[in-house]
Amino acid sequence: MSKAGRNRSRNSFNLRQRLRWVALALGLCSVSLVGRAAYVQLINSDFYQRQGEARYLRELPIKTSRGMITDRNGEPVAVSTPVASIWVNPQELLRTPDRIPELANAVNMSVDDLSSRLSQKADKEFMYLRRRINPDEAEKVVALKIPGVAAQREFRRFYPQGEAMAHVLGFTNIDDRGQEGLELAFDEWLRGEAGAKRVIRNRKGETVESDLLRAATPGKDLTLSIDRRIQFLAYKELRNALVANKAAGGSMVIMDVATGEVLAMVNLPTYNPNSLAGAAPDTRRNRAVTDLVEPGSTMKPLTIASALQAGVVTKDTLIDTNPGYMALGRFTIKDVPRNNGVLTVTGVITRSSNIGAAKVVAKLPDQVFYDSVHKFGYGSRPGSGFPGESGGVLPRPASWSGPSKSTMSYGYGLSVTPLQIATAYAALGNGGKLIPPTFVKGQHNEARQVVDPDIASQVVSMMETVVTQGGAKQAAVLGYHVAGKTGTARKAGPGGYIAGHYNALFAGVVPATNPRFATVVVINDPQGGKYYGGLVSAPVFHNVMEGALRLMDVPPDDIQSWLAAQESGKTGHSASVLPTPPADAVLPADAAAEFEAALPTAQAPPRPQAGGTQ
Repeated sequence: MSKAGRNRSRNSFNLRQRLRWVALALGLCSVSLVGRAAYVQLINSDFYQRQGEARYLRELPIKTSRGMITDRNGEPVAVSTPVASIWVNPQELLRTPDRIPELANAVNMSVDDLSSRLSQKADKEFMYLRRRINPDEAEKVVALKIPGVAAQREFRRFYPQGEAMAHVLGFTNIDDRGQEGLELAFDEWLRGEAGAKRVIRNRKGETVESDLLRAATPGKDLTLSIDRRIQFLAYKELRNALVANKAAGGSMVIMDVATGEVLAMVNLPTYNPNSLAGAAPDTRRNRAVTDLVEPGSTMKPLTIASALQAGVVTKDTLIDTNPGYMALGRFTIKDVPRNNGVLTVTGVITRSSNIGAAKVVAKLPDQVFYDSVHKFGYGSRPGSGFPGESGGVLPRPASWSGPSKSTMSYGYGLSVTPLQIATAYAALGNGGKLIPPTFVKGQHNEARQVVDPDIASQVVSMMETVVTQGGAKQAAVLGYHVAGKTGTARKAGPGGYIAGHYNALFAGVVPATNPRFATVVVINDPQGGKYYGGLVSAPVFHNVMEGALRLMDVPPDDIQSWLAAQESGKTGHSASVLPTPPADAVLPADAAAEFEAALPTAQAPPRPQAGGTQ
């Protein structure tokens, strides 16, 4: 065979071989495509259906309003107002970069800043531009019809009382979730449940159809025990006292004796929950619930109650406090400002004798004294449910040193919160029954008897003498019997007690014959020469209780002093705030008791709108 023939034969053979390989490859491709199609359409169809729908079908949340918080009289103290948020789909907007400057101008951003943010989110389909703005402003932006730009409805929390109720309510974050205070404690109750809707969009990203999947459930309303009128009055008077005494801070708690409801709770310094920018974290702390102070002489009524309960003294037992000082190991305690001589147990309260309290508590076994004080709530959390509430520090007898029990008897060596003091004094005013405090109207916690009713009544009567004869005359309220106790405690520092720095306290109940309010005032580090509780804190008690008794229509229980003041023309401001007795009431001396016996008794308040706690 010639050379040319052999080449033609080889070429013919190679062509046929190549055709076979091509046919095989095409066949394999066909089988693969058919198999893939079967897999997509039959085996994994749900996945690809979802992927396809994701290109034009979206499920969007429907925001719901947070429940309203009202005071005990139904006045709103925290409400959610509708706002709008502008968002953008970066992928869509970046396809039309010529609209970016227009959008930047509409949302008050620089072009460079917006372009930078879009480039960082170029692979995302959602990015917020502006949060919680006026809905009218949002409408104007959406009306520009810039690709990928849309608005969604949201809610913003507003607090009408501002700084006055900041520590009680707390605040919410930008997503309307509770962060502190009762907003945090009742967050689940208040926030409700968001709804959902499915929207269909065209290739331009415009919504052409929507279906409701789940309706939004608004948050539940919450009715507090707080009275916003008393709250603001307490805030104003506490602020005035801090300014007048150049004090670093202060707290005030007012409780309803019969129910344990907190009617007011104020702390200074404070902050504006409507504008958190610039507010120091330290100002957000509810000091009345979280911060500890040594109670000073406000402890003495509990010491005397413990001794009376144990039967080691009576109200008339004589206590020799001579010569006005007493050695306790390497320490010496003394009565200020003078030697009180021989006192009755009542006189120990009236004269606020440290030596008298130490001698009374010496008659008590250690464990008996500890158990009695612990029953009044010291050393355990009050149980109000407020976030971060402290249980204070009440050392157990096993850890006491020589003078520990003596110093504790007059308020040193243990630490409590203002809320704990108010709760203990409310128990004295409530016939010895302690009711854990609550911030929810109508939610009355179970009471427990911590001291006999007769003994509680005796101690309240002893505390009346502090106001009529002792160092708390400035706490008196015309027309009412007031029972209370002053306290002045040195402030502790890293190296011990700090010279010249004190906490001034006053705690009391009013009206003393049938207590309605238990109130505690703590002034932190007053300056300017006055630092005693009777001079600094007692006047705040007077000013606030004078208004609160009027606001709550509490009838007077000291008719004689009221009539005497009216007859002498020396009623001043106080007479103008007293409830007027019945016109047909006969009020000479022989009929005053009959009028007092006829005074109406408080009725249980209705159940709150929001029952239960978290």
